[in-house]
Amino acid sequence: MVYFKKLGALLTSFDLKTSGKWFVLSCLIGIVAGLGGIVFDVLIQVVQHNTLVAIAGFDHPQTVGEHSIYEDEEARKAFSPWWMLAVITAGGLVSGIIVYNIAPEAEGHGTDAAIDAFHNKRGLILPRVPIVKTIASALTLGTGGSAGREGPIAQIGAGFGSWVATVLKLSARDRRIMLAAGVGAGIGAIFRAPLAGALFAAEIMYSNADFESDVIVPAAMSSIIAYSVYCMSLPQELQFMPLFGDGLHHTVDSHFELIPYTILSVILSLAAMFYVKTFYGTNRFFKSIPIKPMFKPAIGAFLTGIVGIGMYYLFNKDLQALSVMSTGYGILQDALTSAAKISIPLLLTVAVVKVFTTSLTIGSGGSGGVFGPSMVIGGCVGTATGRILQDLWPEMVTQPEAYGLVGMAGFFAGAAHAPISTIIMVSEITGNYSLLLPTMLSSTLCFVLCQKVHLYQKQYPSRLDSPAHRGDFLIDVLEGSRVSDVFDPGRKIQLIHQSKTLDEIVHSLAGTQQHYFPVVDNEGRIIGIFSEDDVRAYLYDETIWKLALARDIMQSNFVKVRPDDDLNTVMQRFTAINVEALPVVDQEDSGILLGMLNRKETIGYYNQQLMKHKRAGEESEG
Repeated sequence: MVYFKKLGALLTSFDLKTSGKWFVLSCLIGIVAGLGGIVFDVLIQVVQHNTLVAIAGFDHPQTVGEHSIYEDEEARKAFSPWWMLAVITAGGLVSGIIVYNIAPEAEGHGTDAAIDAFHNKRGLILPRVPIVKTIASALTLGTGGSAGREGPIAQIGAGFGSWVATVLKLSARDRRIMLAAGVGAGIGAIFRAPLAGALFAAEIMYSNADFESDVIVPAAMSSIIAYSVYCMSLPQELQFMPLFGDGLHHTVDSHFELIPYTILSVILSLAAMFYVKTFYGTNRFFKSIPIKPMFKPAIGAFLTGIVGIGMYYLFNKDLQALSVMSTGYGILQDALTSAAKISIPLLLTVAVVKVFTTSLTIGSGGSGGVFGPSMVIGGCVGTATGRILQDLWPEMVTQPEAYGLVGMAGFFAGAAHAPISTIIMVSEITGNYSLLLPTMLSSTLCFVLCQKVHLYQKQYPSRLDSPAHRGDFLIDVLEGSRVSDVFDPGRKIQLIHQSKTLDEIVHSLAGTQQHYFPVVDNEGRIIGIFSEDDVRAYLYDETIWKLALARDIMQSNFVKVRPDDDLNTVMQRFTAINVEALPVVDQEDSGILLGMLNRKETIGYYNQQLMKHKRAGEESEG
């Protein structure tokens, strides 16, 4: 802990924008997020191998770029739908018991919790949350629950970033940046999309077209490190392989193809609206059930299993129909590479039913992400739409698989209000950048059409609305203003000599409204300051009233301002150390006290300037 304190003192001595500081912190976050991604991936496979595979005889298909730690077994247990139902229900039950008895904050889809912590909790995430989230999500996904991997891994990175900032005693602003960098690192590692991870962390905080610009560079650094650490755990042939392989080389052969892509965007927007409304409708339903919350994930898991079994028998025991459970990446891989092998009814049914199974799994309080299922839903809707449009316009629509890729981006861009990062993410996880034009079109249209739906409900519209940036609007109004414009040098201030006893100080406080008291030496030079609260700590110990002097209770390392200091800087200092007054010292000699600057009078000055700007604006409009 001593080393942490020394490191914290070193880091806080840097300017907030110093790249060296963020390089060190981002590397730490990236390493932990990368290792967390490895551990989480292994946990899922261990749970799946020892439950679904060993008991129910079912192994969910993986993508080309995924790696299994278990070799294929020739003699595998025959698939049993009913054992699968028992496994998924047990997984939901154990997950619910762990979450609601240790860290109730870990329920649901972790990205929203990280967003909420950024805006409303000064970037604070309890250390136990990412640990519990990892275990519970591994149980949920490993036993067949319909969820994604990005929420838990994002919360691992975010939780570690928040913890490090707290241990190093960094500011709330720094803690928020580190939290967001952790989110970016987790996403960059688990999807092997470092650029998208950085942009996702900056964009996902807001529902409008706004970015958390301070986050981008630290998130980029942490995402690169996390991606590198995670990929080093893979076999050599997979280390630089995109998640869905490197064989996706779709193209745009004519600008007229943007017409069917526009049609696709409208369909995706409707699907995104259906997804969000179903998800939160299911969530409200489960919250209304009058039983203990820890048992609700088991109910959701049981119903998910029932739906999965229904799909299995509806499509004549086709195992691809079970893509409505777990990640569902298997059918998405086929939809992006060989769409003709999957029937249109199966694609559309999986897309629709995946909405319900995801809502049941996570909306009931289960643990997992919502981005993974969004990719499956959007990809299946896109490929099915491409197949249908190919039948109508065979000369224009020649690659229905490309519509699946664009569908993944457009669907999530609309539901989550993250068009830019989604465009890059889908390109990175598929290794295909040749569809940027239709992907940008679809993501932008879906973003515009889905303004009233919010998959992440903790998002704020913009930086202006976020509590994390409350007070930032002062900067423009106070630009050019100085301390000398506000403080009154003629105001009488009670000074306390360093040799004054605590007993004398206590009695002198009774006759003044002053709250902060400068301490001076024999030459009248300021050497420290104390507040009423500092004195109050000694009130119940009268034995030291005659012994303690002013220099014993004062703060010798205090913040001071000068007449020429910018008021923006002063307001940041007021906020950072949370005091109501600051001593104003001579411009050249910091030992000469000129007066005290009060926070209230600074805010009053701001209000005056605001009214001036408002009147000036009204006059210019007139």
